[in-house]
Amino acid sequence: MRLSLSRAGAALAPMMLLLGLTAGSCAGRGSGPDDPAGRTNVVFVLTDDLSANLVQYMPNVQALARDGTTFSQYTVTDSLCCPSRSSIFTGRFPHNTGVFTNSGDDGGFHVFQREQERDTFATTLQKRGYRTAMMGKYLNGYLPQEHGVRPGWTEWDVAGAGYPEYNYNLNENGQVKHYGKAPGDYLTTVIEGKAKAFVAAAAKAGEPFLLEVATFSPHGPYTPAPQDEQAFPGLKAPRGPSFDTLPAHAPAWLAGREPLSAGQVAAIDTAYRKRVQSVQSVDRMIGDLRQTLEQAGVADRTAVVFSSDNGFHLGEHRLAAGKQTAFDHDVHVPLVVAGPGVLKGATVDAPVQNIDLRPTFEEFGGVPTEKSVDGRSLVPLLRGHPASGRPKIGLVEHHGPGNAADDPDRQDPASGNPPTYAALRGPDFTYVEYQGGGTEYYERTADPDELVNAVATLSSERAAQLHGALEKLRTCKGSDACGGG
Repeated sequence: MRLSLSRAGAALAPMMLLLGLTAGSCAGRGSGPDDPAGRTNVVFVLTDDLSANLVQYMPNVQALARDGTTFSQYTVTDSLCCPSRSSIFTGRFPHNTGVFTNSGDDGGFHVFQREQERDTFATTLQKRGYRTAMMGKYLNGYLPQEHGVRPGWTEWDVAGAGYPEYNYNLNENGQVKHYGKAPGDYLTTVIEGKAKAFVAAAAKAGEPFLLEVATFSPHGPYTPAPQDEQAFPGLKAPRGPSFDTLPAHAPAWLAGREPLSAGQVAAIDTAYRKRVQSVQSVDRMIGDLRQTLEQAGVADRTAVVFSSDNGFHLGEHRLAAGKQTAFDHDVHVPLVVAGPGVLKGATVDAPVQNIDLRPTFEEFGGVPTEKSVDGRSLVPLLRGHPASGRPKIGLVEHHGPGNAADDPDRQDPASGNPPTYAALRGPDFTYVEYQGGGTEYYERTADPDELVNAVATLSSERAAQLHGALEKLRTCKGSDACGGG
């Protein structure tokens, strides 16, 4: 089943599409879920740097999609950890969270903890009586030894720099425990065990719960679980049309690159194989958690959600391993939801963003979402209702180039390190404006691999519409201004 936004309105009224951004009203906002008590459980598995081309190697995610709904036009507000995660927690764009990077005065845990973390889906659901759990990765800059349990969380099992999957510290409800290099210390395995125990305990107590399991995988150094270290021998990175190819009329930060060297291509292939290996433990965890929900007798009142904080590129547009661009391989990531009242085997084509997750989780819990939240609940779409009243264009906001020494996502020019930009992503186009000048426009229907920057072909009227729509979104605040009816 496929639910799509009609493009007839866009063809008849492009000004309404670009400057009005919505039509109608949002059905179902603030209504309770199908559960009579209005207290559907939520299990949210959030991965780190998982690109869409890894899902083909994740059978449990594919099974989740068959049992639920896939969002084919889901994008993040920035292809970078902290801005994206801050948007997920709060339902707000980066310009409203103040989190644009992973560290410094405009990003990271340091900025998020000032105000934003006191108003998240965790704080509202906990007040509603939910038992909440945060496991794995929180935000860059969080230190287990110093920062303790954060607001909104009943259970807290969070690591700091857990990227290697071994030899890390885990803050376990205020107590710091060190894990070493034994096979049983593998971080994804550790948090899976804690997640299953949490589900079982909450179900036994008869309490509604929200569980976020945020893996460090498949972020570099792409460490697989012991049983997966030899998997997929000889696997190579996909060689799509954009692999080692510059777009025509590329922006200044990207233009002029030489073709990838043999050594770079070999490194890209190795990275892709290790990334595929590293997501196997995540995929098994999803299957195990779903089995735990069944055994605990709560699967029929639990929504399971799978996604990533951002995408990743490996060779596309002549870029070595990295992210942070406005290209689809970096901002367009998987979102799959299965659970009570959710259509099975469905695909929703309506544009949605990570700011929509907070109001979705709140509607599952019967919690009215404040108007100061920029996003809108996905629950109506999950139940097959029309996409009327929803924004038709997404916003991406990025500050760069990022060169902070303490940033694990710091990239050199070979990996792509674009300057500050803001972008619009519609169902069939991407439009980018760079600070200091430079614009891009990709007509993705005819050019799905974004190989022709066609901004020079736009009429002056169309260019003005796009610029005006971007300026409007860059300063919006709240669901009405950011796309409400």
